[in-house]
Amino acid sequence: MTEARRMTATRGPAVTFHFEGQPVTGYCGETLATALLAAQVSAFGLTREGTPRLPFCNMGTCFDCVVTVDGQRLVRACLTEARDGLCVTRHQAT
Repeated sequence: MTEARRMTATRGPAVTFHFEGQPVTGYCGETLATALLAAQVSAFGLTREGTPRLPFCNMGTCFDCVVTVDGQRLVRACLTEARDGLCVTRHQAT
């Protein structure tokens, strides 16, 4: 069996945004989804039934990672770059 190898990656400068009022550190060039998953966020949003939602496809197809960013609803976290000062909250399905 072939052993898996990881490529080394250089991270950009650190950025801080807030998720549900708590500071989260990400890095320039990374998405909100990446930073939130690294911060072990347990749910990006909730379904109508109240079940947690997390990213599924991580390429912008499924919409399971939608969040609210600076008051704008239905922003896909997997396609949005982490930036200093963003205010991110969970999406509430209505």
